[in-house]
Amino acid sequence: MPANLTPQYSKAEEEFRRAQTAEEQAICLEKMLQVIPKHKGTEKLQADLKTKLKEVRAEAQSEKSAKKVAKSYRVPRQGCGTTVIIGAPNGGKSRIVKELTNGEPEVAPYPFTTREPFPAMMPREDVLVQLIDTPPITDSHFEPYIVSFVRTADLVLLVFDGAADSAPEETATVISQLSSRKTLLAAATGFDDDDFSKLKVKTLLVVTHADDPDVDLRLEFLQELSPHALPIVKVELDRAESCEELRQQIYEAMGVIRVYTKAPGKPASYDAPYTIPIGGTVEDLAEKVHRDIADKLKYAKVWGSSAHDGQSVGRDHVLHDRDLVELHA
Repeated sequence: MPANLTPQYSKAEEEFRRAQTAEEQAICLEKMLQVIPKHKGTEKLQADLKTKLKEVRAEAQSEKSAKKVAKSYRVPRQGCGTTVIIGAPNGGKSRIVKELTNGEPEVAPYPFTTREPFPAMMPREDVLVQLIDTPPITDSHFEPYIVSFVRTADLVLLVFDGAADSAPEETATVISQLSSRKTLLAAATGFDDDDFSKLKVKTLLVVTHADDPDVDLRLEFLQELSPHALPIVKVELDRAESCEELRQQIYEAMGVIRVYTKAPGKPASYDAPYTIPIGGTVEDLAEKVHRDIADKLKYAKVWGSSAHDGQSVGRDHVLHDRDLVELHA
């Protein structure tokens, strides 16, 4: 029997994925158990959730009583989504941040230049995307907090140096290090169907030094070492048009649309849009604006491609990119 999970459950599951502490995860799991449809098709999932909740509660208790030894970082979410950049040493991670943002990460020819997370904002037309550079991953060096960063990201960039013979083995090591921690780099985000503790995270394989004549051979070697179905984006960071293409690919992979709002009786303003997932509704927008507005929402008026100009719609109306919405509570 199919699970037929509801939008409410899907939202609770997304909140769980974004939770950064065991205590936050426990709260989300309790909500998931509360809203999950109760029928034969969800019995296994319900059992998995209860098992996971028991584990997370124990972990939360341990976190409270244990002394903090390893470093941990929390970067507030900003912009229309968070993209975490990972990879082996000297692959070009920090250079990507430098070229696409106003940030000034240290870029040097020696390894381990990045020692802690470095957040910066990437502009794309009238929205911003948060990029977070992270320390390199090797077979002998892995910062534990990177797992949380990757699992809560909207998108991951796995950086591959297209000009380095060592790149295939080093990148396979990055993939393996995360996989051993039940974090799978994949073409789409979602929990593993057979093991709820494993999470797939949407990832782009970003190949720097794309003009190198042997780049495709190195990519074939990576496929042999670590078979994958990751979308590949080749970039030559010395060329402005190539950097702009990467910027566009990152934004499109975020899977969001821009929605503008106006107050009743006030002129429209096309500055600082809200962003919601593709396929998002008026209710999703209202929740972004304010929880109280979402709770009291009666209807909305929409101008744009999803409706006739000024048409009154309900909270389930699906919005399109660049729609203008007037919320009535």
